[in-house]
Amino acid sequence: MFKQRVVFVHGEGSFGAAAWPKQHGMALNYDALFLRRRGFDAVAEPLESDFAADAAIVLGALADDGRGEAGGHVVAHSQGAIAAMMAAVERPDLVQSLTLVEPACLSLTAELPATAAHRALMQPLFEVRHQLSDADFQREFLRRAFSAEAPGPTTPEARREARRLRLQAPGWEAPLQIVPGVPTLVLTGGWEPLYEEIAGYLRETGALHRIAAGGHRPQDSAEGDRLIRSFVAEVSRRQHAQAC
Repeated sequence: MFKQRVVFVHGEGSFGAAAWPKQHGMALNYDALFLRRRGFDAVAEPLESDFAADAAIVLGALADDGRGEAGGHVVAHSQGAIAAMMAAVERPDLVQSLTLVEPACLSLTAELPATAAHRALMQPLFEVRHQLSDADFQREFLRRAFSAEAPGPTTPEARREARRLRLQAPGWEAPLQIVPGVPTLVLTGGWEPLYEEIAGYLRETGALHRIAAGGHRPQDSAEGDRLIRSFVAEVSRRQHAQAC
């Protein structure tokens, strides 16, 4: 039985399947691929982020799967939403739907108040990130972005995560455009004006916006997971009906 492909694109922190604990079960009904963006590896040293390289990884996952089929649904979180949108702009024929969870697509809303305030807060930190240690950058980033305190990294995995965070380019530098004609769900946690502002902008361009509890990771809540699954299933049903 043919299964439609669903490609999952992580944000910061965990990656691959570990970034999507509630969505593992979708592999029962879909050909689910849990990607790793550039520089995310369990052993290798992190690399500087590259928006175009991440978009190419997404497109590669949507390419012909060996059964003569290509394309699929894309579900992306935070910074991963940038790669998802760039891939959809480049190859809208391959992207059957977009689900953007707390999308860090700041370049779309650069002139709006919450985004401008966030950039004013974070840009001075990014301007000196290559002069800071990984631990110092991580500590200050989490304090500014999430009002959270971070213990210093004490394991090899934690040290790689801190370095990876420092090497991520800020979202306001991404070369983003609106994706025409691709069914899009934006899922936010309702906790941060920045992400609600981005969601509002995308809603004005045709996206469906839904809120589920869970802070920056609403996909981990039962309601967030339900919204993702029902959106992908509904788009699949609609597209199948149109093809018949």
